[in-house]
Amino acid sequence: MYLKEYIIKINRKYKAKQILIMSQIPDDGFSDEELKKILENSKVVAVVGASRTSGKPAHYVPAYLKTKGYKIIPVNPFADEILGEKTFKSLKDIPKETNIDVVDVFRPSEDVINVVKDAIERGGIKLIWLQEGIYNKEAVDLAKKNGIKVIWNRCMMKTHKRLIESNL
Repeated sequence: MYLKEYIIKINRKYKAKQILIMSQIPDDGFSDEELKKILENSKVVAVVGASRTSGKPAHYVPAYLKTKGYKIIPVNPFADEILGEKTFKSLKDIPKETNIDVVDVFRPSEDVINVVKDAIERGGIKLIWLQEGIYNKEAVDLAKKNGIKVIWNRCMMKTHKRLIESNL
């Protein structure tokens, strides 16, 4: 088997596994109307797990949101600047006087609990948005118990394109 054929085989297997995992994630219960209202009323998005690598969703999703007028606050302990914005090591490092409308999370599901704990400790966070394929029941329950809404298993960029750009 040639390397290219092997890579294609692995990619197909990975995509099938990813689809299976995503189909096992429960629905977050948000209607299109609620999502549209959130997107229209939000202005500042802290992006936990923001990436410097342009080909990664953790880079191009916040880049897209920035072009649509959102203020992006990257959170990444290994970078000083992403998308021309100062990067913070954690949510807790973002000054308390900085309003955050949405925390958009690009971290593995098992890391979400720590993001939620940081959001609670920082205070002032009303909504956490978990990107496609990301869900952690324990983290969702903890967030809700502390008055934080959680959207999960949805891409903020795709949702924006579908509900705002298409004028639905």
